[in-house]
Amino acid sequence: MNKRMTSIIAAMVLGLLASTAVQAKKDDMDVARLNDSLNQLASDPTLGSYAQADQSLAREAVNQLSQASSHDRPHALYIAERRVDQAKAEAQLQMSQRQLNQLDQENAQLQLDRSRIDANSAQQQLDIQRMQFQIAQQETARLQAQGQQAAAQAAQAQAEADQARKLAAAQAKVAQAAKRQAALATKAAQAARALQENQSQPSGNGGN
Repeated sequence: MNKRMTSIIAAMVLGLLASTAVQAKKDDMDVARLNDSLNQLASDPTLGSYAQADQSLAREAVNQLSQASSHDRPHALYIAERRVDQAKAEAQLQMSQRQLNQLDQENAQLQLDRSRIDANSAQQQLDIQRMQFQIAQQETARLQAQGQQAAAQAAQAQAEADQARKLAAAQAKVAQAAKRQAALATKAAQAARALQENQSQPSGNGGN
């Protein structure tokens, strides 16, 4: 009977050792799984540089899990898993925030560039309008000069026309005077001929 009891005790001890070994193996798998997850996060070229403080806290929690007793292990495993999840989430959040900030900066730069383009366009439009205004002023001045020249020419033509009319009127008066003189001269000549004719007739007619 002692041998049987010894065999039973030995079997129980072996079972306990096997169970402990399985549990230890399971514990090692949890620690390895969480460490692998943290290593992947740290080596990620996009996320690895974010949430450094949370990654450190997660590694500390995993280290505490590896040293926890069987009694404290469930709580330590829960804490370690939450720390790892929090590190991943915080890294993702920080990356998203940085991307958002970068997009905001790019958008602000685009707005600034657009404002500069609009300002340059407005300045170009203003320069064009100033040039058009100067051209219009020059054209107005040219037309005014032409108008003044035409007015001067018209005034000169009017003065010449008035002078020509005056000259024509004077010439007409001279012609009329000459005509009157010619008429008087004709009458005087006729009178002189008549007088000569009267003087040339014989005076005998008067004796009869």
